[in-house]
Amino acid sequence: MIKEVRFYESAEDSLLKFAVILARSGGKWVFCKHRERTTLEIPGGHREPGETADQTAARELREETGAKEFTLRPVCVYSVVRDDAEESFGGLYAAEIKTFGEIHSEIEKIVLLDEPPECGWTYPEIQPELLEEARRRGGIV
Repeated sequence: MIKEVRFYESAEDSLLKFAVILARSGGKWVFCKHRERTTLEIPGGHREPGETADQTAARELREETGAKEFTLRPVCVYSVVRDDAEESFGGLYAAEIKTFGEIHSEIEKIVLLDEPPECGWTYPEIQPELLEEARRRGGIV
């Protein structure tokens, strides 16, 4: 059970275990629809050995959305605190995707929306909080 989502200006790169990317393309939000779920999610995923958090964000954006040409920048660091585990940290990024190619992952398709969904999130206790914090920081429009 998620107890709290926290936000930080920065953290040691080695602490960041995942990256999540708030992506837009042509003025629309880019969300992913996983093959095994009916909900929508923000592109992102876990860090692989030898990657920096920035490299994780770029790889996950390419794999989950098919992004070919894009700009990517960090917004902040966030953490998830669960009742039964220690705090885990990730990087929150913003991206503007210029061109798309094929999706090479567990993602069935991408969905472009004028506004983020009001419900139907894969991780409803985390994803809306990330979006709101990025807006608060001026990290996205």
